[in-house]
Amino acid sequence: MLIYNTTYQVTVDQARTFCVWLHEQYIPRAQESDEVRNPRMCHILSHRDADSECFSLQFEVESSARLHHWFKHVGSALNEEMLRIFGDAVTGFPTMMEVIE
Repeated sequence: MLIYNTTYQVTVDQARTFCVWLHEQYIPRAQESDEVRNPRMCHILSHRDADSECFSLQFEVESSARLHHWFKHVGSALNEEMLRIFGDAVTGFPTMMEVIE
């Protein structure tokens, strides 16, 4: 099992709107394909400053091939929409992690 995590840094004035958009738009649309599952959204507390807040959005995915397929058909369009709505108020970087228990 893999975890696809994206960490976002968001300006303080856009943080609430961004979280609502993730919850109401991004996550439901991301899950329509059944390739990413079990979303988890977290507020990152270790990176605080006066100008921004950080959030983590995680999904479970079976394989890197399924993630690539999802990104090509769904994720890239969602990222383009995010850029169109929030511009440079949001920056993010993805990380793929393997669960080892």
